[in-house]
Amino acid sequence: MRIRVKFCGITSIEDRDSAIIAGADAIGLVFFKDSPRYVTLEKAERIVKNMPPFVSAAGVFVNKDLEYIEECIERCGLDAVQIHGDEDVDYCLKFKSRNFNGVKLIKSIRVKDKRSLASIENCPCDAILLDAYKKESYGGTGEGIDLSLVIIAKEYGKNIIISGGLNPDNVYEIIKKAKPYGVDVSSGIESSPGRKNMELMEEFMKEVNRAEKELR
Repeated sequence: MRIRVKFCGITSIEDRDSAIIAGADAIGLVFFKDSPRYVTLEKAERIVKNMPPFVSAAGVFVNKDLEYIEECIERCGLDAVQIHGDEDVDYCLKFKSRNFNGVKLIKSIRVKDKRSLASIENCPCDAILLDAYKKESYGGTGEGIDLSLVIIAKEYGKNIIISGGLNPDNVYEIIKKAKPYGVDVSSGIESSPGRKNMELMEEFMKEVNRAEKELR
């Protein structure tokens, strides 16, 4: 079983390179000003410049208009867009109708309980990212989610990505139990908010690979 890995909240070229060396499938760039991992469009352009093939760049947005997202896609060559706010099904439909040259759409859901999963069924996206619910927070809380709800979410037939509270100490067990399409980690591989730790990134990938081998 192949588990995709995104290292999110990349804020420097150095951390981008470390993520690639560690083996991440994708890096995440946060275009949300209230996040400690926020990057300007200009900085994001510098980070993605000269990215190697087979490593994707995903932009993370919170309640932004599609015109701004389109500009980020064009200037940064984003492969995926992750919407992490209150965007609804109509918003996703409008995104998909524009096509954006095949850019993939990831819809984040802050999971509070089983009812939080109801919107998955009709959501026109390429993957669902499940993150922990915290009032007045749009992710990056470092808190985990109930894995039983991940199992329920998978029943909708979507690609499910787990986020929230992941780190090298727990990702192995989480993958073994939930068998997600992918995992998304940020604070669990950091020395401080927005500063990645190479040792933690390597250890995280080691545990992901260990879980993958046992699931084959």
